[in-house]
Amino acid sequence: MLGADLPIHWPAIGAALLAGLFGGVHCAAMCGGIAASLSLGQRPASPLAQWWQALQPNLGRILGYGLAGALIGGVGRGLVELIHSAGLVTLLRSALGLVLILVALRMLGRARGFDLFAGPAQRLWQALRPLQRRLLPADTAYKRIGIGLLWGWLPCGLSLSLLAVAWLQASAVAGALTMLAFGLGTLVTMLPLTWTGARLGQRLQRSRARTLAGVLVLSAGLLTLAAPWLMQVPALHGLLKALGCAPL
Repeated sequence: MLGADLPIHWPAIGAALLAGLFGGVHCAAMCGGIAASLSLGQRPASPLAQWWQALQPNLGRILGYGLAGALIGGVGRGLVELIHSAGLVTLLRSALGLVLILVALRMLGRARGFDLFAGPAQRLWQALRPLQRRLLPADTAYKRIGIGLLWGWLPCGLSLSLLAVAWLQASAVAGALTMLAFGLGTLVTMLPLTWTGARLGQRLQRSRARTLAGVLVLSAGLLTLAAPWLMQVPALHGLLKALGCAPL
C-alpha cells in the first residue's frame, strides 16, 4: 500500500475551498494592497477587458498555490517512502485532522492557526523580491500572470495553514488539489479587489455562513481523527473509503 499513491482526502479539499471562500477577510488584510495596486496604471479598457486583466494575476496566484501544494505534498510523500511505515501514514492522517481543526478554529476566530512553514516561507519571499521587481509594472498578460504566480508564495497565515494540510496529505496530487481549492475559494474576495480595489466580499465574510463553514471544516477534522474508530462500523466502510478517510 505504501508503494501506491495515498488516497485523496476529499474532506480536506472541501475544507480548503471553504477556508478560501470564507477566510476572505484575512486574505484582504494580507493581500489587499497588492491586489488593489495591480489595478493602478492600467490603460482604459472595456469592463470585460478590465475583468480579464484582474483575473490574470489571480489565475497566476492560484497556480502559485497549486505549485506550492504539489511540491510540499511531494515532500510529504517522500518522507513516507523514506521511512516506509504504515504507522507514519496513520500519524500523518491524525495530524491532518488536528490541523483541520486548527484551520476551523482560525476561521471561527478562536485560534491563530498552524504556521509551520512561516520561517522558510518568509525567507523564500525575500529571495523572490528581485524577480518581483522585474515584473513591475504588470502591464502585460505575461507579467500579470507572473506577478500573480509569485503573489501565491506570499507568507500568509491562512495559506500556510492550508499548506500544512497539503503536506500532511503526503501526495503531490492531493497537495496541489488542496491549494488549488483554497485559491479558487479566495477568488470571490480577491478578484473584485484586483479589479477596483473594492472589498465586495465583506458581507459574505460577516454572515452566518462563515460560522457554518467553520463548523464544516471542524467536522472534517473530527471525522479524520475519528476514522479509525468509525471503521469499526461496517455500514461506514464504503463512505470513509470514498472520502479518503479510511485508515491505511
